[in-house]
Amino acid sequence: MKTLQLAWRSLRNRRTTALLTISAIAVSVALLLGVEKMRSAAREGFSNTVSGVDLIVGARSGQLNLLLYAVFRVGDATANVSWESYQKIARHPDVSWTIPISLGDSHRGFRVMGTTPDYFRHYRFAGDREMRFASGKPFADLYDAVIGADVAAQLGYQVGSAIVIAHGLGNVSFAEHEDKPFTVVGVLERTGTPIDRTVHVGLQAITAIHIDWQSGMQALPGARVSAEQARALDLTPQSITAFMVGMESKVMTFTMQRAINEYRQEPLLAIIPGVALTQMWNLVGIADTALMIVAAFVVLAGLLGMLTAILTSLNERRREMAILRSVGAGPRHVFTLLVTEAGLLASAGVAAGIALCYGLIFAAQPVLERRFGIFLDPGGLRSYDLAILGTIILAAILMGALPAWRAYRNTLSDGLTIRV
Repeated sequence: MKTLQLAWRSLRNRRTTALLTISAIAVSVALLLGVEKMRSAAREGFSNTVSGVDLIVGARSGQLNLLLYAVFRVGDATANVSWESYQKIARHPDVSWTIPISLGDSHRGFRVMGTTPDYFRHYRFAGDREMRFASGKPFADLYDAVIGADVAAQLGYQVGSAIVIAHGLGNVSFAEHEDKPFTVVGVLERTGTPIDRTVHVGLQAITAIHIDWQSGMQALPGARVSAEQARALDLTPQSITAFMVGMESKVMTFTMQRAINEYRQEPLLAIIPGVALTQMWNLVGIADTALMIVAAFVVLAGLLGMLTAILTSLNERRREMAILRSVGAGPRHVFTLLVTEAGLLASAGVAAGIALCYGLIFAAQPVLERRFGIFLDPGGLRSYDLAILGTIILAAILMGALPAWRAYRNTLSDGLTIRV
């Protein structure tokens, strides 16, 4: 206890250097904890993009490609799934529900997805959370549209706004379905998933806007089908991009997956979202790990700064050490004193770093959630976080042993000698 009090008083006498050292350690610890919190939030948001879906089925390609365009709206399908095959699988007695998906169009840079009302009933994210409406309701009419939170925020749309869907995926398109405009009837609450950046319309609406298009071009003016004329036609799609499957029993998921992958009528691929998400995270997690390594080196730099501060102060403190030795302090007391100082500096830096990190999280949380859909849950310090912080303090104590060993070896006569 006396050694601790002496170390504290010694640091108070050198408060400027001590505060600068603590600040350096605090910033590095805050960075390390912040990166870890961001990693956890990104990984959790990544894995929570889709849940409750047992299988995703599309044309045979790679499972990452299928996951990317069906869930994350990135990329395109190599081929479509015929409506007959979809109907056959959807009517299977082991299948509880299905969500058909039709992609390929856009609106001012946002993907347009054709689907059915089952999408709003069965699709889940972040565990078992269902989509909720910030305003409005699901689409019911042929030319109704439901938009995500980012679409509404960035384009200034609300219920009642008119939108025109463009052919293709470009931010600027010269092929628009101007003759069949849509009306926004619902705005979804923010989810932090690709739902926020999607315009949702009915599956039949996708057929309606393309009914007079051939090979990517609209028919000549005299042969075009108006919006009202399209209502009277059979708008059953000939094909869809992909579809999601919910099974009656989870036990039958692998059996159904094998049956679909061996489907003889056309080449199909069924993937389990959780497995594909894990595989994708293993690929994108390399950058994530690199960021953590950089943060660890920043912490190391902070600890080296502490070591430098203690080492450079040794020559100035020779007389202090000599006085301690002259009043009965042994070499072990001097050694323990310097090691304790290093531990106090590191502990204070870690405590300040934790406070700084949580302060920044609380300040940035609304902005990250509103603008980027990233939800940072401050939570508490997990066992992994505590292990990291404990390792930092232990490393600081070990580093402090170097100047402590040098002081330990100084003799009383050396401490009293005046050096020129």
